[in-house]
Amino acid sequence: MIQYIVKRLLYGILVLWGVVTIVFFLFNILPGDAAQMLMGQRSDVSSVEAIKKDLGLDKPLTTQYLNFLNDISFISFHNIDDPDHFWYYDQEKYKASVELFMMGHTAVVAKMPYLRQSYQSKRDVTSIIAEAFPKTLVLATASIVIAMLIGILLGILSAIYKDSFLDRMLLVLSSLGMSIPSFFAAIIIAWLFAFVLADFTGLEMFGSLYSVNDYTGEVYLNLKNLILPAITLGIRPLAIVVSLTRSSLLDVLSQDYIRTAYAKGLSKSQVIFRHALKNALNPVLTAITGWFASLMAGAVFVEYVFDWKGIGIVIVDALEKYDLPVIMGSVLFISVVLIIVNIVVDLLYTLLDPRVRLS
Repeated sequence: MIQYIVKRLLYGILVLWGVVTIVFFLFNILPGDAAQMLMGQRSDVSSVEAIKKDLGLDKPLTTQYLNFLNDISFISFHNIDDPDHFWYYDQEKYKASVELFMMGHTAVVAKMPYLRQSYQSKRDVTSIIAEAFPKTLVLATASIVIAMLIGILLGILSAIYKDSFLDRMLLVLSSLGMSIPSFFAAIIIAWLFAFVLADFTGLEMFGSLYSVNDYTGEVYLNLKNLILPAITLGIRPLAIVVSLTRSSLLDVLSQDYIRTAYAKGLSKSQVIFRHALKNALNPVLTAITGWFASLMAGAVFVEYVFDWKGIGIVIVDALEKYDLPVIMGSVLFISVVLIIVNIVVDLLYTLLDPRVRLS
């Protein structure tokens, strides 16, 4: 297993390198000037050139790319003598760093990845992501819990009452749920429940997960503001869970040991919940864990529609302002989350099904 994890981590590093390369060159060859946007339309040439030099945008694109790789890697190379050097070792910038050894005037440094600073706010990108990510995590977790609980229940009912009106209706709704884009579902749900039916539901389209008492300073959870975005984000995985639970349970119910259980006199509910459901849920649980990472990555549109202050809002805001460090840092972080979750899913396969072997 250790060998498998190491192999997957190496593959993950290659994937991250590919993502970083594509994102870096994509946003650096697109029309637009970050320095010009920072200074405004009436800025003079000398001010724009000074900003470019400060941000390192005056260097060749390949040099900028190598410097970006140097910043985000755990092991990096830095000049220690010349403060004006492009790769100067600035200990204030590279936090939690340790010099490993010297090669002439170059220091080999072990450090935490440095995602640079936002062009707009001058804040560290790491702190921006750390502030926004927990809110996206809460939203994704709530969505997957809703999809799992409701989806498995409806999938069981669909399998039990196969070919009935209920079964056909659930299959149609599942197909509809899988085909509706998240941004369209978000707009419809927000309009219906937060505007048309607002007086009856008491739900809000825009609202924070937390509220602070102005007098005591205590923080409260506004769970009602989580309901609409969580349901919206959970529609597609819920539809998939219903369909997958139904097909998996029907397949298990056709096995020989199920017929043996019926022959022993067990009731239908005992056969389903004691014997069939356990084996039928293995592929369902694996699919749910896989969808969890996708939900965090795909929450951008839902967060934007509901003004949920997660990492999706951060990405949209950075795109509007051409804030390249925030965009690249957010994409890199999401890629890391996807890779880690995929490795965990593969490991869960061996726990849920002993017949699976990692290689």
